[in-house]
Amino acid sequence: MEKFILSLDQGTTSSRAIVFDHDGNIRSMAQHEFPQIFSKPGWVEHDPFQIWGSQASVIAEAISKIGINGHNIAAIGITNQRETTIVWDAETGEPVYNAIVWQDRRTSEYCDSLREAGHAEMIRAKTGLIIDAYFSATKIKWILDNVPGARERAEAGKLKFGTVDTWLISCLTRNTVHVTDVTNASRTMLFNIHTLEWDKELLELFDIPASMLPSVKPSSCVMGYTTTTIFAHEVPIAGVAGDQQAALFGQMCIKPGAVKNTYGTGCFLLMNSGSKPIVSKNRLLSTIAWKIGDEVTYALEGSVFVGGSVVQWLRDSLRCISSSSEVEALAESVADSGGVYFVPALTGLGAPYWNQYARGIISGISRGTTSAHIARAALEGIAYQIYDIVKAMELDSGLNIVELKVDGGASRNNLLMQFQSDILDTEVLRPHITETTALGAAYFAGLAVGYWESIDHINSQWRVERRFRPESDSEQIAANLDGWHDAVRRCLS
Repeated sequence: MEKFILSLDQGTTSSRAIVFDHDGNIRSMAQHEFPQIFSKPGWVEHDPFQIWGSQASVIAEAISKIGINGHNIAAIGITNQRETTIVWDAETGEPVYNAIVWQDRRTSEYCDSLREAGHAEMIRAKTGLIIDAYFSATKIKWILDNVPGARERAEAGKLKFGTVDTWLISCLTRNTVHVTDVTNASRTMLFNIHTLEWDKELLELFDIPASMLPSVKPSSCVMGYTTTTIFAHEVPIAGVAGDQQAALFGQMCIKPGAVKNTYGTGCFLLMNSGSKPIVSKNRLLSTIAWKIGDEVTYALEGSVFVGGSVVQWLRDSLRCISSSSEVEALAESVADSGGVYFVPALTGLGAPYWNQYARGIISGISRGTTSAHIARAALEGIAYQIYDIVKAMELDSGLNIVELKVDGGASRNNLLMQFQSDILDTEVLRPHITETTALGAAYFAGLAVGYWESIDHINSQWRVERRFRPESDSEQIAANLDGWHDAVRRCLS
């Protein structure tokens, strides 16, 4: 009987299930979008049951497409939108509030008060993170402080917290397994990335009971077995990692200095920094890349809050395209952006600026500006943000980045990838399989159960689909970058 790895890729706007074979090829895939909830300006929520419902439906669809069942699945790997926060009843599994999404900015003022009180350096030293509403800790505190009865229930040990990976595992095991992995734990602003434990001082600072927190496991190990009716037989859940760390592993960035960027809802540039975290002097994050066995690998990360989701905005709010796939053709219909710059700070600016109050700006508009110019400026705005992070990363690491591996939905946009190569003046490598987030989770799961024998074996499967090389005039690129940074200054002011 042929065996497969089932990878669950739970993202910000959709849930996917992908079946991989022993050669790392996709044998089946299903994807469903689910609703976004914007109840107030700056607030972003999901219904936890819609997350689970969409994930359960794509599991069933993906395995039915190729006529397999639980007998054929060697293990399940899970990768997820990070920092998104869910709190639920320890006995019933009923959420006490909607999931507060990583993009949500409702705790920005509280984050300001933490900085003003002098906690920034302590938090950074322990977690590798910058104080921001992005991370889970302030979201948990908000739920406990604002949902009637939540704090009392939490202090009585009656509530559980989890990021989306923990929630999915709970759903797959009927609320019997409460675990996460080191990568997701490292994004909560509660986890000490040096001791690999939930930090008592941080729990006291945020007034969060330790009983709410899941146990923390390596990224590659058997964490539990399914009891859901989706599978007639138990299937081991054996790999878990936050989406960006999973993509770093799926891209086989297994040596220090290797770099990838994922063009998803947001954009996330990660560099493998080896067995020790790099302390950033340029407002990047130090985080855990993965843990396999007893060996921990760290990463340096720069986060862009709005990447591919700016294309969604063009589709849903500006209505200049009817589907996301149309943006490349529209942008290519003009030779350049016509002097238009689009800083897509729709939910604030991430690295290296970290301004949670910044809002988007489109500058350089004239009577001749068309929707095509704005579409092109939107795509270029994604690439410019990555440029800023790459330069900060080079300063922190002391390395010149000579190639950038790319993945995620927007990496299929050839115009964007070529522009990225041009402004970075470096090669951009798109792999044969761009679903590297799901692939990384599959690799973690497969290693844990012996489906793949070693990392070296997996590494031999990685191959390039297309290589983009710099083509544009360096003087023009320099002028474009000046225009971009002028637009950023306007945005920040």
